[in-house]
Amino acid sequence: AMGAAFGTGGRATGQHGAFEVVAESPFGSVLLGLIAVGFLGYALWRSVQAIADPDKEGADVKTLGKRVGYGVSAFVYAGFAFSAVGLILGTASDGRSPDDWTALLLSWPLGQLLVVSIGAAVIGVGLHELYQAYKAGFLEYLKLGEMGEKARKWIVRWGRLGIAARGIVFGVVGTFLIRAALEYDPQQARGLGGALQTLAQQPVGPWLLGAVAFGLIAYGLFMLAVARYRRIPTGRVQ
Repeated sequence: AMGAAFGTGGRATGQHGAFEVVAESPFGSVLLGLIAVGFLGYALWRSVQAIADPDKEGADVKTLGKRVGYGVSAFVYAGFAFSAVGLILGTASDGRSPDDWTALLLSWPLGQLLVVSIGAAVIGVGLHELYQAYKAGFLEYLKLGEMGEKARKWIVRWGRLGIAARGIVFGVVGTFLIRAALEYDPQQARGLGGALQTLAQQPVGPWLLGAVAFGLIAYGLFMLAVARYRRIPTGRVQ
């Protein structure tokens, strides 16, 4: 996305396009295999969060909603892992695009209401991400005592910038889902790649896309820090 913003040969794409870029690089199959293993590990972790509540967040309505979200995340990342494996084996297809899924949902009874609800939920996730970026709520899950002052400062910066960028992308995706439902036009639906392309088409689009791309890079750096400092309870879950 950064390359697309500043004309250095990149393109705004979703996860499948990103997999293709990795596959075309030296040792692409090895890298995709490592990515697939990592995605499966992440899917398992999200499943544990959904079922066992290792962080002891409780069982109120808000937490139950989060745990449902963890379950959905587990399903999505397992799908990413199988997509990566399929690309290695040469059996992958582009799969259903967002407008394909939207068209299917719109064909159901009350499908228009369902798509609007999904779009509103996605926007809600985006707003929550922006709130988390502002409050730096992610710090409660990290081992702050093991960080130096400089490391903590940079992790907070990466986390806030990266999570805010994710919030913006979720907001764009959710907005287009609602628009697709209201106009009864599945082609209005956008995934990650479509959301980034939409940002590029706005006034001062390259700068806007570049800022979001920089934020997504920051999110990647933040997640490396999370891999190092994440506080994961090791006792037996009751």
